Amino acid sequence: MNKVFRVGLLVAGLVPAMFAEDHWVATWAASPQAPRMNFPVPRPAAAPSAPNSATPNPPPIFPAPPAFNNQTVRMIARTSIGGRRVVVHLSNSFGSAPLRIGAAHIALRDKESAIVAGSDRALTFSGKPSFTIPAGADIASDPVDLEVPKLADVAVSVYVPGDAPAPTTHLTGLHNTYISKEGDFSGAPSIADATTRQSWFWLSAIDVLAPEKAGLIVAFGDSITDGATSTPETDHSWPSLLAQRLAANKATAHLAIVNEGISGNRLLADGAGVSALTRFDRDVLSQPGVKWIIVLEGINDIGISSRGAPADAVTADDLIGAHKQLIERAHLHGIKVAGATLTPYEGAAYYSVEGETLRQAVNQWIRSSGAYDAVIDFDMVTLDAANPKTIRADYNIRDHLHPNDAGYQAMADAVDLSIFTKK
Repeated sequence: MNKVFRVGLLVAGLVPAMFAEDHWVATWAASPQAPRMNFPVPRPAAAPSAPNSATPNPPPIFPAPPAFNNQTVRMIARTSIGGRRVVVHLSNSFGSAPLRIGAAHIALRDKESAIVAGSDRALTFSGKPSFTIPAGADIASDPVDLEVPKLADVAVSVYVPGDAPAPTTHLTGLHNTYISKEGDFSGAPSIADATTRQSWFWLSAIDVLAPEKAGLIVAFGDSITDGATSTPETDHSWPSLLAQRLAANKATAHLAIVNEGISGNRLLADGAGVSALTRFDRDVLSQPGVKWIIVLEGINDIGISSRGAPADAVTADDLIGAHKQLIERAHLHGIKVAGATLTPYEGAAYYSVEGETLRQAVNQWIRSSGAYDAVIDFDMVTLDAANPKTIRADYNIRDHLHPNDAGYQAMADAVDLSIFTKK
């Protein structure tokens, strides 16, 4: 055999082996929700007790999601790590009827609704360009070759040829979603005269084929994790800012992070999304490549407990028991968990002295119990040193509960990256 030919065969034979250990890792995700938000935040009976605090602004009102018919929806998602192939997940989890997907595409985003020339890829589902998702079900696309960069915007376009009322959604999109007039524009360079909403519809996750070392961190929480009060179009939630830190650090650049926060979410009860205990398998354990979870949950249970119906009442033991459940379920799958302390909230609409006692008890347990594999003290980072029950004035978004962009940055900066590299 010719030596050159034989060497060529040997080199060619190495190509599959070069990628043999590549595996799928989620690079972006958003927790599916029912189309309408049901989050009972009662008004305080008296003026807030926090000094120098005005009457809090009411919580954000989410408009009812639109009903789609013969339209294209182009959604923007920010990657954390990159990869050479991609899979897109769509969800009809809260749909009451089958959902017909006429076409779906993924591309790199240029600006607004425009995509980068040459990056568009048509998606197929079980080998077909169109697919019907049964009510309550999720689907994954077939893998498609696309060099997806880290920390980049991708555009996922979904065309629904028929009636699609009350879609499964994620309300806090923080990026414009572009909705066409009638027709299939899923592969179009841009969508002219589009209307916009800042929610994601049907889109629940994007996975990339990444090198063997790659792994995933899931940020699991409520509106503070969701980034509800960060500036839209700037990727300023604390998980997005943490993604930048991970990517810039050589020791952690292989780690993706996805945001599975739901604004208004609770540990123990449904409302704004199903409870954390209910959605844990779907939003965390099912994510490919997950190695770590950061849990920041419980402040809504506390706030609603003190001002809600008797059925909403919780104790510190209830909340600690829920945290223990999350830890145990993660450990059964070989996943490590970091517990984040609950941030200050005196002056918020649902603040109470009793609730503050609960918050302190839960935080003390997170810090001292040793149940978590690591602790991230967001409370210490965001509190006002002169009044530790209150969020720092320069981090307050005006409602005494949610951080502004500077507060989110401080939270992201407070995470010790070395916890994710320890054996």
